[in-house]
Amino acid sequence: MDTFADVHLNLSPAEPVNLLDLDRQGLEDFFAGLGEKPFRASQVIKWIHQHGVTDFQQMSNISKPLRDQLEKCAEVKIPEVVLDELSEDGTRKWVQQMDGGNQIETVYIPERDRGTLCVSSQVGCALDCSFCSTGRRGFNRNLSTAEIIAQVWLASQLIDEEKKPGRKVTNVVLMGMGEPLLNFDNVVRAMRIMMDDFAYGLSKRRVTVSTAGVVPAIDKLGDLLDMRLAVSLHAPNDELRDQLVPLNTKYPLKDLTAACRRFMDKQNARSRITFEYVMLDGVNDTDQHARQLVKLLKGIPTLMNLIPFNPFEGSGYKTTPIKRIEHFSKLLINAGMTTVIRRTRGDDIDAACGQLVGKVEDKSRRHRRFAEPRFGMSS
Repeated sequence: MDTFADVHLNLSPAEPVNLLDLDRQGLEDFFAGLGEKPFRASQVIKWIHQHGVTDFQQMSNISKPLRDQLEKCAEVKIPEVVLDELSEDGTRKWVQQMDGGNQIETVYIPERDRGTLCVSSQVGCALDCSFCSTGRRGFNRNLSTAEIIAQVWLASQLIDEEKKPGRKVTNVVLMGMGEPLLNFDNVVRAMRIMMDDFAYGLSKRRVTVSTAGVVPAIDKLGDLLDMRLAVSLHAPNDELRDQLVPLNTKYPLKDLTAACRRFMDKQNARSRITFEYVMLDGVNDTDQHARQLVKLLKGIPTLMNLIPFNPFEGSGYKTTPIKRIEHFSKLLINAGMTTVIRRTRGDDIDAACGQLVGKVEDKSRRHRRFAEPRFGMSS
């Protein structure tokens, strides 16, 4: 994994370090390079992530000389919000402008007992799953740690601004644009910040990374972090999954399920893997497919998440009728598999699963900048 030194050495001396790129260890290394004590890292990470402060001069428990020094060599760079949409069901979507003319999307999904933030890890996606509109735009690049964690920072601040009881970010899922495990180091560093008690303090049960099945990275992830894993499965046999999820030709189901078992061996006994299964009418939704799923996942602690397909132009697929989804679910439940049917959220603003494609050009350009300090800490 990259260290702070790796990040720092890639920058020219005149270019400030974006502190959002650094987890606690990275910040400690950064301050050591300035001749400061390690505790400065805890102070600064708390100011940035818990109090939303991006102006070093507002960090009142840091000496004035150090604040002045930070202004010269560091920054907290937050992307510009170019679109902010609210769904009728309370789902909220932000489109952010990245360097190089790229845009990414982040979605907040409120529920009765939680507020889940769906975070992107790449600009576009290289996996080209046939039922996903995000993959149709192709792949541009990986997001930096700063660009990943900035999505959590932005959502936390903007949701707090609503001042609505019960609306806050309690869970983060890396299920937005991109394949997180193909951007491994930056994603892991961002998750460390999410779970840091001086940052967002999210428990390991409230941070989930979703993968289409990058087997070596699943093994590596299990060695580094204790968190939740979701696997985009979508088919119970290799022949069908090769068509729906092309990555399967490189990491077939026997290798993927073996990696899932190894991952679970490293986790808490109460943990389980969420398997995501998009329901495609006449494609993967027969009784035989259900029986194959039960056999495939036998022995793996499983939560099966059945997802109604969200149609988009040119997909070639239709949504499985709800009665068929319910029947499919019943077959799995009767076989002893914990199963839920995901409720479609935010489809009126193209925020539903598989719809993260960034249709920004034809919509209102409501820019939101965070260059000026707006948030303070009460004494």
